[in-house]
Amino acid sequence: MHSVRNKRSPLLFSMFSFDILATENNARVGKLVTPHGAIHTPSFVPVGTLATVKALSAEDLCKLGSQVIISNAFHLHLRPGEDLIETIGGLHQFMSWEGPLMTDSGGFQVFSLGSGKEHGVGKIAPIFPEEKDRSIGPLNLKKEKPLVRVDEDGVEFISYIDGARHRFTPEKVIKIEQKLGADIILVLDECTSPLHGYDYTKEAMERTHRWAVRACVEFKRTYEKPQALFGIIQGGAYRDLREESARFISEQDFDGYAIGGSLGRSKHEMNKVLEWTVPLLPQDRPRHLLGIGEIDDIFEIVIRGIDLFDCVLPTRMARTGTVLNRGPDRFRMHIRNARFRGDSLPIQEGCTCYACRNYSRAYLRHLFMTNEPLGVRLATIHNVHFLEALMRQIRLAIREGSLWALRREWFAEI
Repeated sequence: MHSVRNKRSPLLFSMFSFDILATENNARVGKLVTPHGAIHTPSFVPVGTLATVKALSAEDLCKLGSQVIISNAFHLHLRPGEDLIETIGGLHQFMSWEGPLMTDSGGFQVFSLGSGKEHGVGKIAPIFPEEKDRSIGPLNLKKEKPLVRVDEDGVEFISYIDGARHRFTPEKVIKIEQKLGADIILVLDECTSPLHGYDYTKEAMERTHRWAVRACVEFKRTYEKPQALFGIIQGGAYRDLREESARFISEQDFDGYAIGGSLGRSKHEMNKVLEWTVPLLPQDRPRHLLGIGEIDDIFEIVIRGIDLFDCVLPTRMARTGTVLNRGPDRFRMHIRNARFRGDSLPIQEGCTCYACRNYSRAYLRHLFMTNEPLGVRLATIHNVHFLEALMRQIRLAIREGSLWALRREWFAEI
């Protein structure tokens, strides 16, 4: 298949830019400029699936230092609908967020309704079947009948809300994301499971490539608003497929690249996938890793050259009373634990977030034990602040050439 590198409107290049400001081996500090402001990378991207980061307002996120939010075209299409959001003035206006926005195409959500149900594979921990289950919430997913059918043209799926049938094609998803109006949009891809074999992973990757070309053509044909389009690299944990996908997607006319799909059965395999993939991507374009956000993962992916990454982990953990902490339990503290009943310390000593400046572990535990919503809000504020503070440290460390020293410092305590 031939690439489709055609010149786009000069407006795009006046509204978007990406500059690398410092490097330490493969890690890099960059500045990604969008029509709604700059993103200093490496950057954590909070997930606002339904046009909200759960328990936080746009004002909260600004105060916490969040630079960019990612929402989901799949979910917003189902409710309230892209037409309504466009009528109101687009996603920025709809959610009252003035900074940069991304929208994911919904490829993972389609996977969740299809192979995800079939294989019992979900978000966060089960995405790595060989890893010890350390996440929160119910993760023993039952294998169920898939609610999606994939063909060459696109995907047909049944809504989890009302059972209605919907169809996504690469072209339709571009139109949805154009109506939503995010600064950075992702193409429709077909995710695979860690339990898929080589043959199906290759078939899905090749289909993703054909969809990527179609999405790129549609984007150019209907281009009106200043938006950047990211292609998605697939190929599972198979080296030849990841390399083939990286080469193919980087030949297309994309403004940046996302690495998605199955990253293997373990964190070790994920790191290998990045080592195969990242060196084949153009140095002058931003790289986004989809769905990863553990503290140890953050250091590993930044060291391997990732600029942006998103994950529901900090907000999902907060909703069950798990807070980030530089303690011995691999950066987690389960605040419902009885030992915190009379603990007057903040969640993290030295933390400057609103929760730590004003409340104790004992109070936070009390809120969770009595099901008070303020508990979730305070835990979420802390977790997002914790990650944003870490990213500022990482950016400074790369500039100073001390990223490995920072990593050793963080892991010396666990």
